[in-house]
Amino acid sequence: MMQTAGKKVINGWAMYDWANSVYNLVITTTFFPAYYAAVTGPENELFKNGVTFMGRTFKNTELKDYVLATGFLVIAALSPILSSIADYKGNKKNFMRFFCYIGAASCSLMYFFDGNHVTLGLMCFMFAGIGFYGSQVFYNSYLPDIASEDDMDRISARGFSFGYIGSVLMQMIGFALVITMTADKALPLKLTFLLVGIWWVSFAQITFRALPISSKKERDGKTHVLANGFKELKLVWDQVVHMPVLKRYLMAFFFYSMGVQTVMLVAIDFGIKELKLANDKLIITAVIIQLVAILGAIGMSKLSAKSGNIKVLLFTVLLWIAVCIAGYFVQTEMHFYILASLVGLVMGGTQSLSRSTYSKLMPETKDTASFFSFYDVTEKLAIVIGLFTFGFIEGISTIRQSILSLVVFFALGFVALLLTSAKQKTAK
Repeated sequence: MMQTAGKKVINGWAMYDWANSVYNLVITTTFFPAYYAAVTGPENELFKNGVTFMGRTFKNTELKDYVLATGFLVIAALSPILSSIADYKGNKKNFMRFFCYIGAASCSLMYFFDGNHVTLGLMCFMFAGIGFYGSQVFYNSYLPDIASEDDMDRISARGFSFGYIGSVLMQMIGFALVITMTADKALPLKLTFLLVGIWWVSFAQITFRALPISSKKERDGKTHVLANGFKELKLVWDQVVHMPVLKRYLMAFFFYSMGVQTVMLVAIDFGIKELKLANDKLIITAVIIQLVAILGAIGMSKLSAKSGNIKVLLFTVLLWIAVCIAGYFVQTEMHFYILASLVGLVMGGTQSLSRSTYSKLMPETKDTASFFSFYDVTEKLAIVIGLFTFGFIEGISTIRQSILSLVVFFALGFVALLLTSAKQKTAK
C-alpha cells in the first residue's frame, strides 16, 4: 500500500502552489484585467470602437477570452505528448520546470505591454497561461506518488491553501505599489507583472529540490514517445469506459469545469465593465476571494470526510448556480463583494475536491502522469468551450447574459454528479 511521503517532500510539493498561484490571482484575475481594461477600453481613443486583431474588431474582453481559450487549446493538444515524454524520461520534474520558466518569463515580459503593443500583451498573457497549466499536469500527477489515499484530500487542500496564502501576499505587494506610486498609474501594475515572474521562478526552486524522480526501472519499455501520449490516453479511456463511477464523474467534472474555471477567469472583468470598480477595489475583491478560498479548501476537505466527496461536490455546484443567477442581478459594489466571498468559498472547495476525488476513483497504477494528463485534457477542453461560449455571447449581447448562460453548464454537471452518486451506491 502506498505510504505518504515525508514532510519535506509534501511541503516541497505544496510550495509549487505557493509559487505559481500568483499567476492565477495577480495576473488572470486582478492586475492584467485591470491594466488591459485601462489600455484597451473605449475611453482610449485608439480603441473606442473595439480592439482590432487579425483584421477583425472585437470587444476588448471578448478578445481576451478568445486568446486565453486558445492557450488552453494548445495545452490540451500538447499535454498528452509531454506526459508521454515525461514518463519516458522518468523525470516529470524537468518538464514541470520547463513550463514554469515559460510562464514566469511571460509574466515578466508583460512589463512592456502598452497601447502600442497590445498583441505583445495578449501573447504574453496566453503563454503565461500555457506555462501555468502546462506545469500543472506534472504537478498534479505527483499527488498519488507522494500521498496515500487516506491523505490525498488533506494534502491536496494543503497545496491549494499554500497557493492562496502565497498569492495573497504577492497581491498585497502589488496593492502597496498601486497606493504608493500614484504619479504613474500604469507603472505599479507593470512592476507587479515583473515581480510575479520573479516570485514564481524563485519559490519553484524549493519544489524542484524536494520532488523525487522516477527510477530507471519504471522507465524501461517506453517507445514511440511522441505518439505514445495519445495511445496512453486511449488506454486510459479504454479503462474509464469500464469504470462506471469514474466515467460519470469525469462527465460531471467536464461540465461543471466549463462554468467554474470561466467564472474564475472573468469575474474581475465583470466588476470592471458593469460596476466600474477602481483598481484598489478590484484588488480588495481578489483578496477577499483568495482568503475565503483558503477556508473553502480546508472546510470542504473536512466536510467530505464526513459526508463523502460526491455529496459535497453536489452542494458546491448548487452554490455555483446560485452565484451565476445572483451575478446577473448584481448592481452594487457591496453585492459584488458578497458574491465574491461566495465564489471564493466554493472555488477552493471545488478545485481541491475535484482533484482528490479523481485520485481516489482512478485505478491503482504507476502511470499516474497518463491518468492526470487525461484529467488535464478534460479540464482544458471544458475551459476552451466555457471561455469561447462566454466570449461569443458577450460579443453578441452583454457580459451579464454570458454569466447567466453558465448556469447551463453547472446544471449538466449537477445531473452527471447525481448519476455518479447513484452508480456509486449500486456498485457497493
